[in-house]
Amino acid sequence: MIKPDVPHNEAKRMALVNQLQILDTRPDQVLDDITAAAHAYFDVPICLVTIVDKKRQWFKSNVGLNACETTRDVSFCGHAINHDETLYVPDAEDDYRFRSNPLVLGEPHIRFYAGAPLILQPDLRVGTLCIIDRVPRELSDEQLAVLRDFADQVQSFMLSLSEHQETR
Repeated sequence: MIKPDVPHNEAKRMALVNQLQILDTRPDQVLDDITAAAHAYFDVPICLVTIVDKKRQWFKSNVGLNACETTRDVSFCGHAINHDETLYVPDAEDDYRFRSNPLVLGEPHIRFYAGAPLILQPDLRVGTLCIIDRVPRELSDEQLAVLRDFADQVQSFMLSLSEHQETR
């Protein structure tokens, strides 16, 4: 297993995460609706809106997973926040970064992962909208674009939160 790199601008990224005042908050219907729509569209068992904190990834919206967070060092999303492009892993057992990951070897038995980073400012990614399956799968370019569209909806909502916090 390869642990995710810490972004070069981690202090600035974490300041933005903290500014959102979103960590450990109650579910939000807007995000839950987006997550449910992505879950249904992709027909996957797990769909999450994650926020990557200093030592964990916390699930702001969660369909199909009986956990509210995992440690950052085993998270796929920790890798995804290092780039603007969607992290697409058709089969985690074939990917050197993840094949020995405890989330692949044990519950929730991740085989497929696609995570679109939530980019709230240039080069600042706070988390992901991700879809997960327990079997390998392929996505078309069109499906990857749809995942990005769903992530853009999440970003818009989070940006409205950020703007609301700034006017307080």
